[in-house]
Amino acid sequence: MSQSNPPTFMPSTETVFQRVGENTMVVNMGPQHPSTHGVLRVVCELEGETIVKARCQIGYLHTGMEKEAEYQQYHKCVVMTDRMDYLNANGNNLAHALAVEKLLGCEIPKRAQYLRVILAELSRIASHLVWLGTHALDLGAMTPFFYVWQQREMILDMFEMMSGVRMMPSWIVPGGLRGDMPEGFDKKLLQFLDTFPKELEVVEGLLVENPIWKERTYEVGVLTAEQALDLGCSGPILRASGVAWDLRKTQPYSSYEDFDFLVPVGEKGDVYDRFLVRIAEMKESCKILRQAIEGLPEGDFRTSDRKIAPPPRHELDTSMESLIHHFKLYTEGFRPPVGEAYAAVEGPKGELGFYIVSDGTNRPYRWHERPPSFMNLKALEVLAVGRLIADVVAIIGSIDIVLGEIDR
Repeated sequence: MSQSNPPTFMPSTETVFQRVGENTMVVNMGPQHPSTHGVLRVVCELEGETIVKARCQIGYLHTGMEKEAEYQQYHKCVVMTDRMDYLNANGNNLAHALAVEKLLGCEIPKRAQYLRVILAELSRIASHLVWLGTHALDLGAMTPFFYVWQQREMILDMFEMMSGVRMMPSWIVPGGLRGDMPEGFDKKLLQFLDTFPKELEVVEGLLVENPIWKERTYEVGVLTAEQALDLGCSGPILRASGVAWDLRKTQPYSSYEDFDFLVPVGEKGDVYDRFLVRIAEMKESCKILRQAIEGLPEGDFRTSDRKIAPPPRHELDTSMESLIHHFKLYTEGFRPPVGEAYAAVEGPKGELGFYIVSDGTNRPYRWHERPPSFMNLKALEVLAVGRLIADVVAIIGSIDIVLGEIDR
C-alpha cells in the first residue's frame, strides 16, 4: 500500500503579513502583552522604532456565545450578555432586553425605565473608572489606579445591594427588572453622588496638567472625524474627534429624553482628548443619576404581562394561576411573533446593539451583537502608523477595548 505524502502546512491568508519595506522588522505585540487589555495580538512592522504598518489579530478568546444563544430561550440569553463586555453588564442586559421587547411589542413601566437608567449610568462610570486606572498604569502612573478603584468598589457595592451580584447581575431582563430597588439604595446612591465628583477632581489634578501625561498623550493617535465615521467608530472615540453623536440624545431610549445632560466632545481626536471626554462623561452621568433617583416614579418595576414577566413572588403561595404562569415562563419561555428587531444603547465604549430574528419559537433564530469594541479596534491600525512603538500602548488604552466583546 503506497503512502501518501505528508500534508504541507499552509498559513492562513488572514495571518500572512505583507511587508511594506525590505529593511523593516516585524514585531509581535501580544497575545500575552499586559497592555493589550485582553488576549490581543498586534503585528507591527517597524522602521527603526517607527511603525509603518500595524495589523490586529483577534480570535484568541473566541467563545461562540452568539451561536450558543440561538439554542437558549430568550430570557436565558441574558446571562451571556453579562460576559461579553463584563465591565458593562447592565448595559448589555439593557440592549438585549430592548431588542426582545421590540419583538414582543412590550411596554415597560416608567419606574422600570428609570431604574434601568440608574444601573446603566452606574455601569458607565464603573467602566470608565477601570479604563482610567488601567490606562494610567499602562503609561506608568500608579497613583490614580488606587483612587478610581476605591470609587468603583462603591458602585459594585450598590450592584450587590440591588441584585446580590457585583459584576454580572443579569438584573435587567425582557419585561423590566428582576426586582425593585431595595430599601436604602437611594441613600447609598446619593451619598456616592455627593462624594464621587470631588474624588474625580483629585485624579484630574494628578493627570490633566501633568507634563509627563501630556507628553505621552497629547497629539498622539490623532483620529479625524472623517476617519472615525469611515471606520464605524462610536462612543468616546467618535466624540473626541468632534462628532456629537450619543444615542441617549439622538435616539433616546428608556426615558433618556427626560434627563438634562450634555454630550462632551473633543477637538483634536488624540489620546488626550479621549481621556478628557471620558472624564467629562462621568460628570454628566452623575447629573443623570441624581435626576433619575430624585425623580424616580412610583409603580411597578416590570410589565404586568404574565406571559413575559413572572408574577409577584407572594402570589405563588395563594394563586394556582400565578404558579402555572411562573412554571411555564421558566420552563417554556415566551414566543415572540415572527420578525426581526434591532435595538441599541449608548454603552461606555460606543453603540452597543443586538439584532435578533424570531421564527416564532421560544428561542432566537439569529442573535447577533453589534460590539463597539470590535468596531473601534480597527482604528488602531490607522492610529499606530507613523508613531513610535511605545505609543501603541497609549493608543490601545485610549480605545478602551474588552476582548470578551470582540471574540464572541
